[in-house]
Amino acid sequence: MLSRLTRPQAVAVCALPVVALIATAAFAPLPFSVAQPGSTANVLGSFKGSQVITVSGTPVRHTSGQLRMTTIVATGPDAHVSLTDVIDGWFATDRAIMPRDAVYPSGDTVKEIERHNSEQMKQSQDAATEAALKYLGRSGDKNIKVSLKLADIGGPSAGLLFTLGIIDKLNGDGAGGDLTGGRTIAGTGTIDADGTVGAVGGVALKTQAARRDGATVFVVPKAECADAKAELPKGLRLIPVTTLKGAVNALTALEKGKGSIPSC
Repeated sequence: MLSRLTRPQAVAVCALPVVALIATAAFAPLPFSVAQPGSTANVLGSFKGSQVITVSGTPVRHTSGQLRMTTIVATGPDAHVSLTDVIDGWFATDRAIMPRDAVYPSGDTVKEIERHNSEQMKQSQDAATEAALKYLGRSGDKNIKVSLKLADIGGPSAGLLFTLGIIDKLNGDGAGGDLTGGRTIAGTGTIDADGTVGAVGGVALKTQAARRDGATVFVVPKAECADAKAELPKGLRLIPVTTLKGAVNALTALEKGKGSIPSC
């Protein structure tokens, strides 16, 4: 049949299945999630009507400045993400395309994922409290009770900011001043009870959320410096850290205007 068609006609006939395949792929669901900058919360203040950090059993300092934990928002595990969405996301600076399995554990239901994130948040809060009290040399003080509450936010990535917030409320910079120096400081990173800071993911989007909400400094796990610099908003300074002690030292040096402050 093709031999009876002109060359343009034959090309058109052969191209039809290819066009149909591309059209199908453009609208077929793909195993990706689209992420964008999410909300931030000042751990020294309140979030959705509740105080984020509450300390009892010991005097608490009045603090100035802000320590803002940051988040990303991703399409749900059952959301329809098409090829068009993926292509648009690749060229947008305020969005990122991530494998769905990297955002949500494979095979989990929405409720299972929510439960998993809640458990991670609880573990992160426990580790933050332990790390902060250990850093301050007060881990044996049984009068101190720390309560952490962050409504509707799960996962472990607020651990470092929780820890810095507890330290600022109890000790500040250690010399009567605030750890923030009155600034709006944002950041991200997991925390272990021994004070080790871990990487989290989505940092390039979190820096945008931080700057949008007024931060001028962003504390980032050192391993994620390259990602943080990729789409770094103007006016936001990066401070890379690997340990809680390093983070406190860097913020104290920044607050006092002297000493070594690491940079990416």
